[in-house]
Amino acid sequence: MALRWWWRCGACSRRSPPLGSLPRFRPPGPGSRGTPAAPSAAMCHLAQRSSTLAFPKIDQALWRFHHTSASHLCSCSKTVSDEKYQDPFQLGRKDLKNLYEDIKKELLVSAAEFKEMCEYYFDGKGKAFRPVIVVLMARACNIHHNNSREVQASQRSVAIIAEMIHTASLVHDDVIDDANSRRGKMTVNQIWGERKAVLAGDFILSAASVALARIGNTTIVSVLTQVIEDLVSILGCPDPKVHEIAYQYGKNVGIAFQLIDDVLDFTSCADHLGKPAAADLKLGLATGPVLFACRQFPEMNALIMRRFSKPGDVERARKYVLQSDGVQQTTYLAQRYCHAATREISKLRPSPEREALIQLTEMVLMRDK
Repeated sequence: MALRWWWRCGACSRRSPPLGSLPRFRPPGPGSRGTPAAPSAAMCHLAQRSSTLAFPKIDQALWRFHHTSASHLCSCSKTVSDEKYQDPFQLGRKDLKNLYEDIKKELLVSAAEFKEMCEYYFDGKGKAFRPVIVVLMARACNIHHNNSREVQASQRSVAIIAEMIHTASLVHDDVIDDANSRRGKMTVNQIWGERKAVLAGDFILSAASVALARIGNTTIVSVLTQVIEDLVSILGCPDPKVHEIAYQYGKNVGIAFQLIDDVLDFTSCADHLGKPAAADLKLGLATGPVLFACRQFPEMNALIMRRFSKPGDVERARKYVLQSDGVQQTTYLAQRYCHAATREISKLRPSPEREALIQLTEMVLMRDK
């Protein structure tokens, strides 16, 4: 099974999963910290109950969306200060030099085939989105705390560990989804088989755990099951308020990232996306665009209840979604979460790193794969 930090409604859980490990469309309930109230209350209720009783809740969320000013929904770009804009990936490149080479050093494997499997996704062709967030957050917190622009060695280690944990979850997810492509190439499970792929994912995860233990901070180990971004806050700054800012930023960007993922499943072709399109429908999953589409096409409820299992269900559901405003509403919801992330990170002292983190929220909304 892939390593996931599952959300639960209300008081059952207060932590979100790391970026890319989010459950399919299960935002926290109204009891959770700092989440945009109307969207999460409605969508959490929707995601946890596959019945028509929950769907009227969408009306409340949509009403809030349509009665929110355009400047509020699109305010991410307006919050950038006068700091000179720098591309986030360019700004984080200095501290991520030799990232994948360092990851491969953690994978101490002697068997040639197993080594190739474990290193397969660490080919430098990924976006390294999570490591970039970690090093930018590290510098932004360090600047806020003691005006230091240097990333500590332990903070950089967290960037490495974050990418390893994320990649291990990809290997496992591809097995669960029976996926045949990832990042434009064949998956580990398609080349070496499911059993070896599971072992490879497990090994990457164990290597990440060893690297984590080597940091020597017991608090860091204890929060492994929490948001990865929390780690670099604790390492770099003792101020709980800064920890909370980093947590809220990571949580909201993570939700937005997953929502846009749900959108791309309907709007991007398989070749461009690097993985099969409509994959969630084929797995029987009702994601954001599907849930919103039910408002205009109530007949979708029956398809959801049977998890799109009958012949033609996937095609019908996809048609309904594209004919509805489900894609647009899911995008609006992602905008709300990005706005929340921007609002939080703007509480830190101005710096190029802070502005780069704001720019990353815009990149999440604009990405096409």
